[in-house]
Amino acid sequence: MTLPYISATAEADDLGAGRPLPHLDQDRWMRPYGVGPWRVGTAALALMLASYLLFATLIMAAAQNTRGGALCLAVALVVIAAALRLLRVGVWVSGRGLRQTSFFSTVTVPWRKVAAVRTAQQPVKVLGLPRTVQGQALIITRKGGEPLRPQFTDHNADFLGRVEAFDIAADAIEGWATELA
Repeated sequence: MTLPYISATAEADDLGAGRPLPHLDQDRWMRPYGVGPWRVGTAALALMLASYLLFATLIMAAAQNTRGGALCLAVALVVIAAALRLLRVGVWVSGRGLRQTSFFSTVTVPWRKVAAVRTAQQPVKVLGLPRTVQGQALIITRKGGEPLRPQFTDHNADFLGRVEAFDIAADAIEGWATELA
């Protein structure tokens, strides 16, 4: 018994054979890997905290405590914004360039200014904390010789415990750089 979704997927793979870029729309910013479980879990816990804060806001509004309700609402909105920003952290690619998004800043480098994209063994931070261990990092070097800060590592919130996923994602980003740089 053939399953229609499997044959459709196989046909789609055959249509894209020979194309190094995984996405047909090169003008759209995309992350060439899935968000990791540590990042999703942290954002889910933050959103759960925000839901409790919003419920506290409702209780305070019902009790006519407007200052406390406004404070809880403001804190809940900050927690929601932080959770959404946490989910956006990572390396994004498009036909225009490479974008490295961290929690507080974003650096966009056009492909013409990217000198090299490679993986290297070096000390990396575990989940962004001060503790470092030996691991792999994706090093993105600009044409001025200045590398970007390595936030794409096999010990960050997207790839901790998923070394194969790190290798696949790093190869995908290197493929984009080879094709478009």
